Amino acid sequence: MKALVIGAALSGVACAKLLNSKGYEVYLSDQKEVKEIKELEALGIVVDVGHSDYLKNMDYDLIVKNPGIPYTAPFVKYFSDKGYFLYNEIEIALKYAKNYRYAAITGTNGKTTTSSLLGAFLKTLNPLNVAGGNIGLPISDIVLKYPEKPLTLALEIGAFQALGLKDFHPLVSVCTNLTPDHLNYFESLEDYYASKMRIYQNQSGDDWFLLNIDDEEVVRHAKNIKCQIITYSLHKKADLYLEDEKVKLFDETLFTLDDLKLPGEHNLYNAMVASAMAKKLGVKTKDIQKVLRDFKGVKHRLEFVKEIDGVKYFNDSKGTNPDATINALKAFKNIILLAGGFDKHTGFEEVKPYLSNVKAMCLFGETKYEIQKIYPEASIFETMEEALNHAHAIAKKGDVVLLSPMCASWDQFPNFEKRGEAFVKLVRKL
Repeated sequence: MKALVIGAALSGVACAKLLNSKGYEVYLSDQKEVKEIKELEALGIVVDVGHSDYLKNMDYDLIVKNPGIPYTAPFVKYFSDKGYFLYNEIEIALKYAKNYRYAAITGTNGKTTTSSLLGAFLKTLNPLNVAGGNIGLPISDIVLKYPEKPLTLALEIGAFQALGLKDFHPLVSVCTNLTPDHLNYFESLEDYYASKMRIYQNQSGDDWFLLNIDDEEVVRHAKNIKCQIITYSLHKKADLYLEDEKVKLFDETLFTLDDLKLPGEHNLYNAMVASAMAKKLGVKTKDIQKVLRDFKGVKHRLEFVKEIDGVKYFNDSKGTNPDATINALKAFKNIILLAGGFDKHTGFEEVKPYLSNVKAMCLFGETKYEIQKIYPEASIFETMEEALNHAHAIAKKGDVVLLSPMCASWDQFPNFEKRGEAFVKLVRKL
């Protein structure tokens, strides 16, 4: 048996090791040097740098692609044109984890908080249960370590990963919301939305798909669902709903608003979804409430950094699209907003109606002039550090300095985590 793994990021390396342990002759190909090369070659894995042509002259039983590599990349396109299905690492790992159960979370925003919260709920069932997929450890690493244990996972599934799902079958799934994103990767907005709907394609019978009936695009695109649909809403009659400051599922109270410590309506949606999923997977209501009371959120998502002279600084580096930033703007008043970054061609007009809480804007990076069109009085800077220093200089007691870029980080940082870490470090030095 022969396998080709395209892309040697964390998940690619983990997947190569797993397939090697299952008897595959594994070829791992990346355009850059692979730092784990000695370890991998010692296992018998062939490591290729530069997507060499000789790899095209072999037949493979399995090809796995890193989600971040576009299908238009010539090396990838060669194999898809030959008719290969390009799997993602999650799908492959789960083939070797027959005792695992899992929930799947996709959507434009809210995935990471919902997945992390669900992972915390699941740890009350078994400390080895984790949140993974698009966040945390590659699933292949978990399967290599615990191949036979009956684990339950919370899996965040990004749009790029969804395209590599074939037999993926969660017990409960959700598409949290849909707004334009990743239009630099997908040929059209409809293609992007369609990728999200792959989440439930193999669900049936008593499986659950949680349907956000407050989101028109989700309702419009969620079709041909063969499992049980659980509707949820903050504003309409639904199976999962808010009433008298209590979140209820089929009239049973899961938690009260006092239990939830995270700011913003979007986090209420996240907590509703994670709690209902946890209930489906066997978590007790009292444990849901306890975890919620202790849950402080996730890094880089409305993360409180520091208060300086009455000014609060928040890191929302994971706000990589306009809709994420809208959620952040709803959570505060008297905002000095830091925004800008890599252009994903989403546009920024939809943010305009939510700028009433913004008292100043400091823009940086590739999209600074594009965002300035919706807020002409914005100050323009080259770097995030310059923008932050200006925000610090003009901030008054009671203000909130908020990094919520509306954009990916790739113009100046390798990922949103590095951008967020840089922001936190700069704030702590102020």
